[in-house]
Amino acid sequence: MIKVVIDTNVLVASLSSKSIYHWLVVAILNEQIDIYVTDDILFEYDEILSRKYAPIVANNFLTALKELPNVHFTQVFFKWDLISDKDDNKFVDCFVAAGASYLITHDSHFSILKSIPFPSINVVNIDEFKTQLKL
Repeated sequence: MIKVVIDTNVLVASLSSKSIYHWLVVAILNEQIDIYVTDDILFEYDEILSRKYAPIVANNFLTALKELPNVHFTQVFFKWDLISDKDDNKFVDCFVAAGASYLITHDSHFSILKSIPFPSINVVNIDEFKTQLKL
């Protein structure tokens, strides 16, 4: 199973059934990928999804996410502080702690990670991830 950390912007873009990226939410719900989260990541998911969608939609999705066997809560013991947007370092820290394969994001400030040799962070956008997933 492929281990991923998903930035909030990607999750928001893929939640609507009308989105061209909805296949990602379907893959999560169908347990085709393992997603790794921390309490901080779930808090941000909740905060942003509640702004973008009706509260009941956000709440139902987050409840499902917390109950799925392929969603893994990760304990971060070291903060790497590798990117300039301090709020997004939680995704990098989760990636490293989980030993994930992909960090999926649309944010360009994550691209700095491609030039950092250690720890190696495999940053991809959702389209790149789909080609790797071969759904």
